[in-house]
Amino acid sequence: MHCDFRILNNRQNDVYCKNMKGHLHPISIAISRINAIFHELGFEFADGPLVESEYYNFDALNVPRDHPARDMQDTFWVRGKDETVLRTHTSTVQVRYMESHEPPIRIISPGRVFRNEATDATHEAQFYQVEGLYVDERASLAQLKGLLEYFFTKFYERDVTVRFRPGFFPFVEPGVEVDMLLKKKDGSTAWVEVLGAGMVHPNVLKAGGINPEKYSGFAFGGGIERLLMIGAEIDDVRFFHTGDLRFTHQF
Repeated sequence: MHCDFRILNNRQNDVYCKNMKGHLHPISIAISRINAIFHELGFEFADGPLVESEYYNFDALNVPRDHPARDMQDTFWVRGKDETVLRTHTSTVQVRYMESHEPPIRIISPGRVFRNEATDATHEAQFYQVEGLYVDERASLAQLKGLLEYFFTKFYERDVTVRFRPGFFPFVEPGVEVDMLLKKKDGSTAWVEVLGAGMVHPNVLKAGGINPEKYSGFAFGGGIERLLMIGAEIDDVRFFHTGDLRFTHQF
């Protein structure tokens, strides 16, 4: 069907092309759902720049100078701009937000990130992450676990069991790997790693101008495509960025 879009400029006509309906991308749908769920819990949306300073991407997050993530092989460094990178994670929003806000802090920050790595079924050079940050006088891992179980239950619209395993991330201490008990379509169950999390490292709180002797916090972050892949049993992350309508129209 051919549509003459010139007639849309005539405000006297209320017309549309029935066979050319728009459709939200599955990542956009997921971000909208994530924001809505955390908004119910009192979290605010926060955003940050895609082109970021080395300070906010690494230093302020307690990532040491000799950490492998700083290598040219893992990070896109901006040519001609000293100490400037394409952000490698949405954790960059943490310190930026803390610098201008007093506790209690509850933010959620979905957005695009970049990694200098080869593309395959489970890796992309650019993808989407969601970051959560909670800072208050009595933040705890127990609160974090309850929050994530609530989120996953709402997001996947079914009861979800979460477990923590010890993990290491420079910006949290202790750090945990978050697994979700997934029931597959064939009826079997399996633990699946979903995201990383932990208690905000005191050095990160200090970088944000918050007294770690008075306040504590927890943070969590993970790939949005991964959340969708787990829920829909998709085995190749590249489907999300092909622009193939046969894929996107299934969401």
